[in-house]
Amino acid sequence: MPNNKDFLHPVTISQVMINFASELGVDAEVCLLGTDIGADALHEGEAFVTREQEMRLIENLMLSLPDVPALGLKLGSRYNVSTFGIWGFAMRTSRNLKDALTHALRFLPLSTAYCQIGTFQTSDSIGITMDASDIPEHLRQFLLERDMATGINLLRELSLNSLPLKRVELRGPRLDYADEITQFCGVEPHFNCEANALLVDRFATEKTLPTYDAYLVRMLEDQCRQQLERRQQNRVTESVRELLLGPLGLAANIDDVAQALHLSTRSLRRKLEAEDTSFRHLLESERKHLATQLLAGSRMTLDELTLHLGYSETASFTRAFRRWTGTSPGEFRKSRLPGCD
Repeated sequence: MPNNKDFLHPVTISQVMINFASELGVDAEVCLLGTDIGADALHEGEAFVTREQEMRLIENLMLSLPDVPALGLKLGSRYNVSTFGIWGFAMRTSRNLKDALTHALRFLPLSTAYCQIGTFQTSDSIGITMDASDIPEHLRQFLLERDMATGINLLRELSLNSLPLKRVELRGPRLDYADEITQFCGVEPHFNCEANALLVDRFATEKTLPTYDAYLVRMLEDQCRQQLERRQQNRVTESVRELLLGPLGLAANIDDVAQALHLSTRSLRRKLEAEDTSFRHLLESERKHLATQLLAGSRMTLDELTLHLGYSETASFTRAFRRWTGTSPGEFRKSRLPGCD
């Protein structure tokens, strides 16, 4: 199955997030800060955004609504079959839920999923696993909840509201808003499990769906393949950003990143130049973006921020921040967090 990181997402997915934020009092301009998504693009049905742009939007949404429990779950509940166009309709016309899952996983990059999704089978259940370990830590819980809620919503819609959900398992400790998860799922979640998983009744997934259409299944599969080819981007830039925001961290140097990508340092430089960027530019961009977010949205000390951003000393971070913004980290924080020294 193709890697979801290499694919563009339709701008309609961003529009759903912006509409959701608007209902909670956050305007579109705030959601789009730093995304380079133009307001006009939101109304272009054929427009696409990169994973990086979508992650920026998600970060803005989270920072704007820090006190809303189960935020990812609530957003995921807004997605339905029609949100996903051809991918969603391919599931709707499948023979049964089991086949719909097969189609969904085959063309998963056409969805919103950030988790790595798989399935397993027991004597009486089909399990859908969601591995969030590759998602940047500060987005992990939100996107896990969004992916799980989206999956449940789609299964619920495809089964005409007779979802055979038997069990919800989560790897992390019990959440303060566990009751909200229970209310949405219809079953009480189990925490501290080996994996994040949804378990559904196996026999119910084998019942023929009333929307099954063999002809449309074949036609929509062909269209899904065409969409995959259209959306695939395979840009080295995105791979570098993923490594800096994920496993390597912002302390990584270009040699570390090149090794992780199985490239020579010289080849990595050349590939980035071909995409009109450089390793230093990408590193500085991510450090600046994260620094402004953490200064405005957290009370981390400057020493903690320095380490988190990959600097060896606070003075280096302070000089860099002043170069980016024309002000010191402390002055910037005071302007965003009144009363914070």
